[in-house]
Amino acid sequence: MTTPEQPTEPTYADRVFRSAGGIVGGGLLLVITLWLGGDALFRGTGRTPWLALASLLFVVPLVIAFTLRPAVYANADRLRIRNPFRTITLPWSSVSTVRARFSCEALTEDGTKYQLWAVPVSLRQRKRANRRQARSGGGLSGRSASASASASASVATAHANAADQFGMAQADRTVAELRELSERSASRPSAQGEPTVRWAYEVMGPALAGLIVLIVLLLT
Repeated sequence: MTTPEQPTEPTYADRVFRSAGGIVGGGLLLVITLWLGGDALFRGTGRTPWLALASLLFVVPLVIAFTLRPAVYANADRLRIRNPFRTITLPWSSVSTVRARFSCEALTEDGTKYQLWAVPVSLRQRKRANRRQARSGGGLSGRSASASASASASVATAHANAADQFGMAQADRTVAELRELSERSASRPSAQGEPTVRWAYEVMGPALAGLIVLIVLLLT
C-alpha cells in the first residue's frame, strides 16, 4: 500500500522590480559610448585605438552595472537584491522591514541595511501623490458630512483602498508590496535562513582591467 503524497504549495515566478528610467538611460549611454569608442577604435591612429579599447573596457561594465543590472526579485521564499557590484539574497525570515525614505532599503534582524538600487525614490512624485491623497480626503470628508454613518464608512473604506492602490508614489507602492510579502511569508519553512552576499566579479573584473590598462597607457 503506497503512502499518499502530501500536497505541495504551488510555486510562482519571481516578481521583478526594475527602474524603467535606468534601463532607458543606460541603453542610450551604451549606444553613445559604443558609437564614440568604436569610431576611435577603428578610425583612430597611433595610440588612439588602444586608449579607446581600454576606455570601453572600463566604461561599459560601469554603465551596465549602474543602469541595466540593478533589479529586485521577490517570491514567497526570499528577496534577492541585485545591486551594481553585489547580489544579496535575504530569506524572508531574516528581513526585519522594507522601507522607503530618501532611498529604498531592506533591514535585516541584526540591523544590517541593504539599499535597493532598482527602486529609486522620487521626492517629487511622492509630493504629488500626497497632494492627490489630501485633495481626495478633503473631498471625501465634505461629502460624508451629509451621508449616513454606514454609507460614510463604506465610502471611506473604498476610498482608502483606491488611495493605497493608485495614490501612492511608485517607490512607496513597491515597498508596500514587499513589506506585505515579507510579513506573509516570514513563517514559511522554505523562507528560513541567513542572508548571503555575492560580489559581481563579472562586472568588477573587466572594469578594473580596463582602468589599469588606461592608467598604464596614459602614464607611458
